[in-house]
Amino acid sequence: MACDKSFSSSYMLLSPEKVGVIDLFRILMYSDVHKREFVDCSEGGEESFERRWIMFVSILVQKLLLLVAKPLSWSGSAIEFWLNLMSSNRNFGRLLVNCFRGKVVMPDRESGSFISFPGNWDKRVELDKSIRPGDSEYYAALSMMASKASYENEAYLQTTVTRHWQMEFLGFYKLWNDYQGKATTQAFMLRDCDTVVVGFRGTEPFDADAWCSDFDLSWYEFLGVGRIHGGFMKALGLQKTLGWPKELDPRLKTPVPLAYYAIREKLRALLGESDKVNYILTGHSLGGALAILFPAILAMHGETWLMKRLEAVYTFGQPRVGDEKFGEFMERVLKEHEIEYFRFVYGNDIVPRLPYDDSAFMFKHFGSCCYFNSKYEGKIVREEPNKNYFSLRQTIPMMLNAWYELTRSFTISREKGPDYREGLFLKIFRVIGLLIPGIPAHTLQDYVNLTRLGASRLFRHRQ
Repeated sequence: MACDKSFSSSYMLLSPEKVGVIDLFRILMYSDVHKREFVDCSEGGEESFERRWIMFVSILVQKLLLLVAKPLSWSGSAIEFWLNLMSSNRNFGRLLVNCFRGKVVMPDRESGSFISFPGNWDKRVELDKSIRPGDSEYYAALSMMASKASYENEAYLQTTVTRHWQMEFLGFYKLWNDYQGKATTQAFMLRDCDTVVVGFRGTEPFDADAWCSDFDLSWYEFLGVGRIHGGFMKALGLQKTLGWPKELDPRLKTPVPLAYYAIREKLRALLGESDKVNYILTGHSLGGALAILFPAILAMHGETWLMKRLEAVYTFGQPRVGDEKFGEFMERVLKEHEIEYFRFVYGNDIVPRLPYDDSAFMFKHFGSCCYFNSKYEGKIVREEPNKNYFSLRQTIPMMLNAWYELTRSFTISREKGPDYREGLFLKIFRVIGLLIPGIPAHTLQDYVNLTRLGASRLFRHRQ
């Protein structure tokens, strides 16, 4: 491969674009995968079948995603447009009436009212008025709403932050992925009094590039830090030739900025305005992985001033991002700078249980887990139950829990109030959960609910 990897002590890179059908299946048959053109690794020798199976799945999924990228994007756009068309005309019946009258209200994708596909799972915009600044769960609730809003367009975000939340909108960013050669990472920033919140967008369901970042199980190892998920680092701003230089070469030109460097520069400017200003990092799913990797790179660069101003990292449904050594490194960093790290996991959500925590995958969570069951009862645990998801012993309990969640979707508004009503779109998704329980558990609705219904007891316990 053309890129220089001298910035890392060891690495294993997969290149799906270089794999033919025959080569793909040779991964499973032959252990000398390092001799293949599509595998670039700093270590020689033979790989176990378990490791080769991981490579096979990672490459296969990425190739399929690249193959269907355009139809997947078109399908997503069509579904989003239809959902917003119905919403703009109030409902399907009113849409038919408007069609006959020639007064159909057409949605505008760049408007402040256009809602993304994930946003249609949970259309709540307002913050919970029962949670006030100073409450133990305030920043958890605000961070989750920011993580939810991060899926939306710039106009929606600006309207939400300024009009609904009465906060200062600081910026919206589409950021460059040097390996994918396009802007695939999205983030935004707001200011609530003396606290800046940085929200990273998670994986959009119809974005093949984002899914490729998730399934890219390449890794880089850094001395004294450990091995880190390659796909997530690429999304955060890892450069092909230089890796993570502390400062960017001014001669480097990309169509839009790299995520880590753009956000770091914005934080330097904002925090330099006042000693009272601190900041919080947050994100859901892939966004959570980027949120916790951001301080890791700050620590690698010795950005002590920025680390001291980081109050907390809130992640929701975050996947694993590194190996055990990386976890130990991060625990030392967080403790040294007194940074609080809250990793929220709801129920049977499959994403926090990926990639596997075993000898073949090497990925591990670190810190404590704020785990909530389907009744939104929270507790602090070292690891979420059923940590690798696929377990025969857990199949029946997960299926029963999926039935409970489907039933709850019809009753929760009566029990908890109209703010918790679930729409038809989410109810249909709950039905899908009867077959794959961990999928609906990853939606935004349950994570917003747990910060409003269960977080207060959890944080009092933590304190």
